[in-house]
Amino acid sequence: MTGVAGILDGVRFERARSLDEAVSRVGALVSSGEPFHVLAGGTDLVVESHLAPPSPVARPGRTILDISSVPELSKIEDRGDRIRFGGGVTYLTLRREPWASRIPLLARMARDVGAIQIQARGTLAGNIATASPAADGVCGLFPLDTLVGLRSASGERAVPLTEYFTGYKKTQRRPDELIAWVDVRVPARDAKWAWRKVGTRLAQAISKVALAAVIEIDKGIIQYARFGMASVAPVTVSLPSVRALLEGRGVDVDLAALDAAVDRDVAPIDDVRSTGDYRRHVARAVVRELTRSLTT
Repeated sequence: MTGVAGILDGVRFERARSLDEAVSRVGALVSSGEPFHVLAGGTDLVVESHLAPPSPVARPGRTILDISSVPELSKIEDRGDRIRFGGGVTYLTLRREPWASRIPLLARMARDVGAIQIQARGTLAGNIATASPAADGVCGLFPLDTLVGLRSASGERAVPLTEYFTGYKKTQRRPDELIAWVDVRVPARDAKWAWRKVGTRLAQAISKVALAAVIEIDKGIIQYARFGMASVAPVTVSLPSVRALLEGRGVDVDLAALDAAVDRDVAPIDDVRSTGDYRRHVARAVVRELTRSLTT
Protein backbone atom coordinates (compact mmCIF):
# COMPACT_ATOMS: atom_id res chain seq x y z
CA MET A 1 0.00 0.00 0.00
CA THR A 2 1.37 3.40 -0.92
CA GLY A 3 0.15 6.68 0.50
CA VAL A 4 0.45 10.36 -0.34
CA ALA A 5 -0.35 12.90 2.36
CA GLY A 6 -0.84 16.63 2.41
CA ILE A 7 -2.86 16.95 -0.82
CA LEU A 8 -6.30 18.59 -1.12
CA ASP A 9 -6.50 19.94 2.41
CA GLY A 10 -5.64 16.80 4.30
CA VAL A 11 -7.11 14.09 2.11
CA ARG A 12 -4.95 10.97 2.25
CA PHE A 13 -4.56 8.99 -0.97
CA GLU A 14 -3.77 5.28 -0.85
CA ARG A 15 -3.42 2.75 -3.66
CA ALA A 16 -4.20 -0.95 -3.33
CA ARG A 17 -2.15 -3.34 -5.45
CA SER A 18 -4.37 -6.43 -5.04
CA LEU A 19 -7.97 -7.27 -4.22
CA ASP A 20 -6.98 -8.85 -0.90
CA GLU A 21 -5.10 -5.70 0.03
CA ALA A 22 -8.07 -3.53 -0.98
CA VAL A 23 -10.67 -5.41 1.05
CA SER A 24 -8.33 -5.61 4.02
CA ARG A 25 -7.85 -1.85 3.97
CA VAL A 26 -11.57 -1.20 3.52
CA GLY A 27 -12.30 -3.43 6.52
CA ALA A 28 -9.78 -1.54 8.62
CA LEU A 29 -11.21 1.84 7.60
CA VAL A 30 -14.74 0.70 8.43
CA SER A 31 -13.61 -0.57 11.83
CA SER A 32 -11.84 2.70 12.60
CA GLY A 33 -14.85 4.80 11.68
CA GLU A 34 -12.68 6.99 9.49
CA PRO A 35 -14.47 8.55 6.49
CA PHE A 36 -13.23 7.15 3.19
CA HIS A 37 -14.09 6.85 -0.48
CA VAL A 38 -13.16 4.08 -2.89
CA LEU A 39 -11.88 5.36 -6.23
CA ALA A 40 -11.92 3.35 -9.46
CA GLY A 41 -12.94 5.32 -12.56
CA GLY A 42 -13.62 8.47 -10.55
CA THR A 43 -16.54 9.63 -12.70
CA ASP A 44 -18.97 9.77 -9.76
CA LEU A 45 -16.53 11.12 -7.19
CA VAL A 46 -15.49 14.01 -9.42
CA VAL A 47 -19.10 14.99 -10.14
CA GLU A 48 -20.10 14.75 -6.47
CA SER A 49 -17.08 16.84 -5.47
CA HIS A 50 -18.10 19.61 -7.86
CA LEU A 51 -21.75 19.58 -6.78
CA ALA A 52 -21.11 19.42 -3.03
CA PRO A 53 -19.56 22.15 -0.86
CA PRO A 54 -15.77 21.85 -0.72
CA SER A 55 -15.62 20.70 2.90
CA PRO A 56 -17.24 17.22 2.73
CA VAL A 57 -14.64 15.75 0.35
CA ALA A 58 -11.50 17.67 1.29
CA ARG A 59 -11.55 17.44 5.07
CA PRO A 60 -8.78 16.20 7.39
CA GLY A 61 -8.88 12.48 8.06
CA ARG A 62 -10.62 11.52 4.85
CA THR A 63 -9.02 8.67 2.89
CA ILE A 64 -9.40 8.00 -0.82
CA LEU A 65 -8.51 4.40 -1.62
CA ASP A 66 -7.52 4.00 -5.27
CA ILE A 67 -8.35 0.50 -6.59
CA SER A 68 -7.92 1.33 -10.28
CA SER A 69 -4.68 -0.68 -10.52
CA VAL A 70 -6.00 -3.85 -8.86
CA PRO A 71 -5.44 -6.54 -11.54
CA GLU A 72 -8.30 -8.80 -10.43
CA LEU A 73 -10.79 -6.01 -11.11
CA SER A 74 -9.89 -5.79 -14.80
CA LYS A 75 -9.95 -9.56 -15.36
CA ILE A 76 -12.55 -11.12 -17.72
CA GLU A 77 -13.41 -14.83 -17.59
CA ASP A 78 -15.32 -16.36 -20.50
CA ARG A 79 -17.19 -19.35 -19.09
CA GLY A 80 -19.14 -20.24 -22.20
CA ASP A 81 -22.74 -19.56 -21.26
CA ARG A 82 -21.68 -16.88 -18.79
CA ILE A 83 -19.01 -14.17 -18.68
CA ARG A 84 -17.51 -12.81 -15.48
CA PHE A 85 -16.29 -9.23 -15.73
CA GLY A 86 -14.10 -7.76 -13.02
CA GLY A 87 -15.72 -4.82 -11.29
CA GLY A 88 -13.19 -2.44 -12.81
CA VAL A 89 -13.96 -3.34 -16.42
CA THR A 90 -14.88 -0.17 -18.32
CA TYR A 91 -17.71 0.58 -20.70
CA LEU A 92 -15.18 1.14 -23.47
CA THR A 93 -14.04 -2.47 -23.01
CA LEU A 94 -17.62 -3.68 -23.46
CA ARG A 95 -17.72 -1.97 -26.86
CA ARG A 96 -14.74 -3.95 -28.12
CA GLU A 97 -14.42 -7.47 -29.46
CA PRO A 98 -14.97 -10.21 -28.54
CA TRP A 99 -17.43 -8.91 -25.95
CA ALA A 100 -19.32 -6.71 -28.40
CA SER A 101 -20.35 -9.76 -30.44
CA ARG A 102 -20.85 -12.07 -27.45
CA ILE A 103 -23.24 -9.68 -25.68
CA PRO A 104 -24.23 -6.96 -28.18
CA LEU A 105 -26.80 -5.49 -25.76
CA LEU A 106 -24.01 -4.38 -23.41
CA ALA A 107 -21.94 -2.99 -26.28
CA ARG A 108 -24.90 -0.96 -27.54
CA MET A 109 -25.71 0.32 -24.06
CA ALA A 110 -22.06 1.25 -23.45
CA ARG A 111 -22.13 3.57 -26.48
CA ASP A 112 -24.68 5.75 -24.65
CA VAL A 113 -22.86 6.04 -21.31
CA GLY A 114 -21.71 9.63 -21.57
CA ALA A 115 -18.90 10.70 -23.87
CA ILE A 116 -15.97 8.52 -24.86
CA GLN A 117 -13.93 9.90 -21.95
CA ILE A 118 -16.55 8.66 -19.47
CA GLN A 119 -16.72 5.29 -21.21
CA ALA A 120 -12.94 4.95 -20.89
CA ARG A 121 -13.01 5.62 -17.14
CA GLY A 122 -16.45 4.52 -15.93
CA THR A 123 -16.67 0.96 -14.55
CA LEU A 124 -19.41 -1.64 -14.25
CA ALA A 125 -19.01 -1.74 -10.46
CA GLY A 126 -19.12 2.04 -10.17
CA ASN A 127 -22.57 2.27 -11.72
CA ILE A 128 -23.83 -0.52 -9.45
CA ALA A 129 -22.25 0.99 -6.32
CA THR A 130 -23.72 4.45 -6.95
CA ALA A 131 -27.17 2.81 -7.15
CA SER A 132 -28.78 5.55 -9.21
CA PRO A 133 -32.21 4.49 -10.56
CA ALA A 134 -31.25 6.23 -13.83
CA ALA A 135 -28.02 4.28 -14.39
CA ASP A 136 -27.64 3.03 -17.96
CA GLY A 137 -25.18 0.33 -16.95
CA VAL A 138 -27.45 -1.24 -14.35
CA CYS A 139 -30.40 -1.13 -16.74
CA GLY A 140 -28.38 -2.92 -19.42
CA LEU A 141 -27.28 -5.65 -17.02
CA PHE A 142 -30.76 -6.50 -15.71
CA PRO A 143 -31.89 -8.68 -18.66
CA LEU A 144 -28.79 -10.89 -18.36
CA ASP A 145 -29.53 -12.69 -15.06
CA THR A 146 -26.60 -10.78 -13.61
CA LEU A 147 -24.92 -11.77 -10.36
CA VAL A 148 -22.87 -9.28 -8.31
CA GLY A 149 -19.83 -10.62 -6.45
CA LEU A 150 -19.32 -8.87 -3.11
CA ARG A 151 -15.92 -9.36 -1.48
CA SER A 152 -14.78 -8.52 2.04
CA ALA A 153 -11.88 -9.62 4.21
CA SER A 154 -14.13 -12.35 5.62
CA GLY A 155 -15.17 -13.88 2.28
CA GLU A 156 -17.21 -13.51 -0.88
CA ARG A 157 -20.90 -13.78 -1.73
CA ALA A 158 -23.02 -13.49 -4.86
CA VAL A 159 -26.24 -11.46 -5.04
CA PRO A 160 -28.65 -11.35 -8.01
CA LEU A 161 -28.55 -7.82 -9.41
CA THR A 162 -32.36 -7.67 -9.51
CA GLU A 163 -32.35 -8.18 -5.70
CA TYR A 164 -29.31 -6.04 -4.96
CA PHE A 165 -31.08 -2.67 -4.69
CA THR A 166 -33.24 -2.24 -1.59
CA GLY A 167 -34.36 1.38 -2.03
CA TYR A 168 -33.32 4.70 -3.48
CA LYS A 169 -29.50 4.57 -3.50
CA LYS A 170 -29.63 1.71 -1.00
CA THR A 171 -28.19 -1.75 -1.61
CA GLN A 172 -27.36 -5.06 0.05
CA ARG A 173 -23.64 -4.26 0.00
CA ARG A 174 -22.13 -3.92 3.47
CA PRO A 175 -19.70 -1.04 4.17
CA ASP A 176 -16.76 -3.48 4.33
CA GLU A 177 -17.51 -5.05 0.92
CA LEU A 178 -16.25 -4.21 -2.56
CA ILE A 179 -17.88 -5.23 -5.84
CA ALA A 180 -15.32 -7.72 -7.10
CA TRP A 181 -17.05 -8.98 -10.24
CA VAL A 182 -20.20 -8.87 -12.34
CA ASP A 183 -21.29 -12.22 -13.80
CA VAL A 184 -23.71 -12.19 -16.77
CA ARG A 185 -25.58 -14.76 -18.83
CA VAL A 186 -24.71 -14.89 -22.52
CA PRO A 187 -27.97 -14.84 -24.51
CA ALA A 188 -28.67 -17.61 -27.00
CA ARG A 189 -27.19 -17.02 -30.44
CA ASP A 190 -30.61 -16.31 -31.96
CA ALA A 191 -31.86 -14.24 -29.01
CA LYS A 192 -33.46 -10.91 -29.77
CA TRP A 193 -32.32 -7.91 -27.79
CA ALA A 194 -32.99 -4.20 -27.68
CA TRP A 195 -31.77 -1.04 -26.00
CA ARG A 196 -33.73 2.19 -25.95
CA LYS A 197 -32.73 5.37 -24.15
CA VAL A 198 -35.06 8.36 -24.08
CA GLY A 199 -33.45 11.59 -22.98
CA THR A 200 -32.75 15.20 -23.85
CA ARG A 201 -29.71 14.00 -25.78
CA LEU A 202 -28.79 10.45 -26.72
CA ALA A 203 -25.58 9.92 -24.80
CA GLN A 204 -24.48 12.87 -22.68
CA ALA A 205 -27.63 13.20 -20.59
CA ILE A 206 -29.30 11.20 -17.85
CA SER A 207 -32.17 9.17 -19.27
CA LYS A 208 -35.79 10.13 -18.75
CA VAL A 209 -36.60 6.48 -19.41
CA ALA A 210 -34.31 3.66 -20.55
CA LEU A 211 -35.20 0.08 -21.42
CA ALA A 212 -33.05 -2.99 -22.05
CA ALA A 213 -34.57 -6.30 -23.12
CA VAL A 214 -33.61 -9.83 -24.11
CA ILE A 215 -36.18 -12.27 -25.51
CA GLU A 216 -35.61 -15.86 -26.61
CA ILE A 217 -38.27 -17.67 -28.65
CA ASP A 218 -38.49 -21.37 -29.47
CA LYS A 219 -41.14 -22.76 -31.82
CA GLY A 220 -43.24 -19.64 -31.50
CA ILE A 221 -43.22 -19.61 -27.68
CA ILE A 222 -41.40 -17.00 -25.60
CA GLN A 223 -39.08 -19.03 -23.38
CA TYR A 224 -37.06 -16.19 -21.86
CA ALA A 225 -38.04 -12.55 -21.40
CA ARG A 226 -35.96 -10.26 -19.23
CA PHE A 227 -36.06 -6.50 -18.89
CA GLY A 228 -34.38 -3.60 -17.17
CA MET A 229 -35.99 -0.17 -17.01
CA ALA A 230 -34.37 2.96 -15.58
CA SER A 231 -35.74 6.28 -14.27
CA VAL A 232 -39.26 5.01 -13.54
CA ALA A 233 -38.99 4.02 -9.85
CA PRO A 234 -36.70 4.47 -6.81
CA VAL A 235 -34.61 1.60 -8.21
CA THR A 236 -34.04 0.06 -11.63
CA VAL A 237 -36.98 -2.29 -12.27
CA SER A 238 -37.06 -5.73 -13.92
CA LEU A 239 -40.70 -5.42 -15.07
CA PRO A 240 -41.83 -8.70 -13.43
CA SER A 241 -45.45 -8.30 -14.52
CA VAL A 242 -44.36 -7.85 -18.13
CA ARG A 243 -42.17 -10.93 -17.88
CA ALA A 244 -45.01 -12.99 -16.40
CA LEU A 245 -47.32 -11.86 -19.21
CA LEU A 246 -44.88 -12.89 -21.95
CA GLU A 247 -43.00 -15.98 -20.84
CA GLY A 248 -44.49 -19.31 -21.81
CA ARG A 249 -46.86 -17.72 -24.32
CA GLY A 250 -46.95 -17.02 -28.03
CA VAL A 251 -45.69 -13.90 -29.70
CA ASP A 252 -49.13 -12.35 -30.20
CA VAL A 253 -49.30 -9.93 -27.28
CA ASP A 254 -52.42 -8.22 -25.95
CA LEU A 255 -51.31 -4.57 -25.93
CA ALA A 256 -53.88 -3.47 -23.35
CA ALA A 257 -52.68 -6.21 -21.00
CA LEU A 258 -49.10 -5.15 -21.73
CA ASP A 259 -49.86 -1.54 -20.78
CA ALA A 260 -51.50 -2.72 -17.56
CA ALA A 261 -48.46 -4.85 -16.72
CA VAL A 262 -46.15 -1.87 -17.23
CA ASP A 263 -48.35 0.25 -14.96
CA ARG A 264 -48.04 -2.35 -12.19
CA ASP A 265 -44.26 -2.39 -12.47
CA VAL A 266 -43.36 1.30 -12.56
CA ALA A 267 -43.78 4.18 -10.12
CA PRO A 268 -42.40 7.29 -11.88
CA ILE A 269 -42.14 10.68 -10.21
CA ASP A 270 -41.88 14.31 -11.27
CA ASP A 271 -38.36 15.75 -11.14
CA VAL A 272 -36.18 18.31 -12.90
CA ARG A 273 -35.76 16.08 -15.97
CA SER A 274 -39.38 15.06 -16.61
CA THR A 275 -42.83 14.35 -15.17
CA GLY A 276 -44.22 11.13 -13.81
CA ASP A 277 -47.06 11.15 -16.35
CA TYR A 278 -44.63 11.54 -19.25
CA ARG A 279 -42.41 8.75 -17.94
CA ARG A 280 -45.38 6.40 -17.56
CA HIS A 281 -46.50 7.18 -21.12
CA VAL A 282 -42.98 6.59 -22.48
CA ALA A 283 -42.57 3.41 -20.44
CA ARG A 284 -45.71 1.94 -22.00
CA ALA A 285 -44.68 3.09 -25.48
CA VAL A 286 -41.14 1.68 -25.41
CA VAL A 287 -42.28 -1.65 -23.97
CA ARG A 288 -44.91 -1.90 -26.71
CA GLU A 289 -42.42 -0.93 -29.41
CA LEU A 290 -39.65 -3.23 -28.25
CA THR A 291 -41.91 -6.16 -27.51
CA ARG A 292 -43.40 -5.89 -30.99
CA SER A 293 -39.99 -5.67 -32.62
CA LEU A 294 -38.52 -8.51 -30.57
CA THR A 295 -41.37 -10.94 -31.17
CA THR A 296 -41.70 -10.51 -34.96
